[in-house]
Amino acid sequence: MKREDDFETRSVHLKGLSEDGLTERFWMLANQLVDPMLDLGRRYTTPAIERSVLLRMGFSSIEAGPIVEGAIRKGLMGKGCGHVVWRLSVQKGISVRQAGLELAEGRCWDEAASLFGKGGR
Repeated sequence: MKREDDFETRSVHLKGLSEDGLTERFWMLANQLVDPMLDLGRRYTTPAIERSVLLRMGFSSIEAGPIVEGAIRKGLMGKGCGHVVWRLSVQKGISVRQAGLELAEGRCWDEAASLFGKGGR
């Protein structure tokens, strides 16, 4: 079965766009595709998923548990626990491991929350 070449008719709406216009349209459409997936990830993450992410980042289950619990307390689960740890490490200029251990020991949660526009306490 041979497909008819209908590129000319399907691309008429793109003819008047410049290179910059095409690039802008591409990213607009790409964001339309990705946004629902990001939304699902934010809304449907679970403590088990977040612990799993932290385990893959090199934390033990004993270390991951308090990080996930802290993220829940601070309302940061939707940001992703690994993301919270990484952002804190960048902010403080320390390793991801050290940032995670700080959080696991109950320190730096207000600072981590402020990185995502969440108030302390």
